[in-house]
Amino acid sequence: MALTGHRTFVGFGFGAIQAGLFLYEAYHSGGFARLVVAEVVPDSVERLRRNYNEYSLNIAHADRVERARVGPVEIENPAVAADASRLVAAVAEAQEISTAVPSVNYYIGSGPGSIHRILAEGLRRKAVAGGPRAVVYAAENHNHAAEILEEAVFYEIPAAEREAAKKYVRFLNTVIGKMSGVIVGAGEVQARRLEPITRLGWHAFLVESFNRILISQINFPVVDAPFERAIRVFVEKPDLLPFEEAKLYGHNAVHALAAYLGELRGLKALDELRSFPDLFEFVRAAFVEESGAALVRRHAGKDRLFTPEGFAEYADDLMERMTNPHLHDSVYRVGRDPQRKLGWDDRLVGTMRLALQQNLTPRRLALGTAAALAVLEASSIANRDLPSRDLLEPVWGREVMESNEALKVLSLIDEANQRLKQWRDLGFQKIREQ
Repeated sequence: MALTGHRTFVGFGFGAIQAGLFLYEAYHSGGFARLVVAEVVPDSVERLRRNYNEYSLNIAHADRVERARVGPVEIENPAVAADASRLVAAVAEAQEISTAVPSVNYYIGSGPGSIHRILAEGLRRKAVAGGPRAVVYAAENHNHAAEILEEAVFYEIPAAEREAAKKYVRFLNTVIGKMSGVIVGAGEVQARRLEPITRLGWHAFLVESFNRILISQINFPVVDAPFERAIRVFVEKPDLLPFEEAKLYGHNAVHALAAYLGELRGLKALDELRSFPDLFEFVRAAFVEESGAALVRRHAGKDRLFTPEGFAEYADDLMERMTNPHLHDSVYRVGRDPQRKLGWDDRLVGTMRLALQQNLTPRRLALGTAAALAVLEASSIANRDLPSRDLLEPVWGREVMESNEALKVLSLIDEANQRLKQWRDLGFQKIREQ
């Protein structure tokens, strides 16, 4: 398939979401003449260039893995001055732009090749030349990623030019429920019959086929002609926050819950949950009766998703996708960085807090949180006298620890830790319904 459109797409970060969602959908939209991506890892840049600017992708469907090829893709290293200059020029002519980097902390760097500086200079040129309007999809897993990026970009634009530049761009938040990853190593890639990213290495992109991505509603002034996206599969929502919360406190929370309980049970991949009906049903019950019930109460009337029937359908669909054997998502990958995922506002504790605010008792989620603590610090499950407070204070901070809300959450986690130890004493066999 050749690039046949007339538009330019620019992406920042060449990971699984950029490659397997944004670049892939831009390529298949038929609307772009140029695909440009920024990547700071020199080896990745060199490999793609030596691979004729094409990369391969593995897409997990329910019944198979599909191989796809995308390109040509112009890849530039923003740390190299000539590459950064080409990126600025591409932003100036782009209609759709995406950032898909590890976190919002990567928006701002010290050098001239920082994402916010390249976007700022590109938008300045766009405004001066009367270039095409553009949207920027902020794909980082943060409820206010777009606002953070927008503030950083416009801070770099001289005050006298800001209003003109603002007419040409809209920064959009995203809700990306697409599971993806990078499979590393010749043995693993070959054993799973995956196509490497390029012929020059043993890394492979593996993403699920799901592509129903939600984005903020685009609100260019009505006096202008309507802005039309070439990537049409995305769905605009006038109020994205409820869906962002459903992603964090639903999808992400249950994903983590399954990983931490699964790790204690000895699972290596999430699709193994299908062989343990007790654990599968425990995770689903946490999804529907704790996370889901809290979200339905909080956002009732905003969308069919936030009804008991709608959320149950959402949960069943995600449980099916999460345990897809063709995706074969590893427990290690989903559960890595437990300290971050135990944060006060993050997927486990944040969801417990949401449930408590809605007068629900999240005992299953508390057990998952205790399991995450056991993964973070093995002594938490071996020592019956070690309170959760000692492990969580460095994560939450002392000020949070003194609140009444923290005391309620800690009480549930401490009680769950005792249940976890009883489960351990039974050899992590059949998990009891809570």
